[in-house]
Amino acid sequence: MNNVNSKLCVLAYADFVSFKENLKSELLYQGMMVKELSQKTGISRHTLDNYLNVRENIPTADVAVKIAKVLGVTVEYLVTGEENQTEKFMQGSKTRALIQNFNLLSEKEQKMIIAITQLVKNQERD
Repeated sequence: MNNVNSKLCVLAYADFVSFKENLKSELLYQGMMVKELSQKTGISRHTLDNYLNVRENIPTADVAVKIAKVLGVTVEYLVTGEENQTEKFMQGSKTRALIQNFNLLSEKEQKMIIAITQLVKNQERD
């Protein structure tokens, strides 16, 4: 194998490993189960399990976009672990901060926050 081809193979392998590891890490960080991600994306749990466990399995672009949207990150982040789009990064940072703060609240406080957000959501529809 020539030098160019070997570099391409290493890059391709790195993308597979990165996607798998970044997806695992993001799910863990958000406290989201694969079943929940499956429900929110419409992607079968079996397919998601393959992305998380099979070394050479990476989703198509449209599937990666669905996953990224639900997780509040970019596809680029899932593939590379890096975030270059400032707006998306800021949105992801806000979401992460909200989740972190929410997780620090008592169960009673969490229920109050959920009720408040439901009221706001319903008020917007009226």
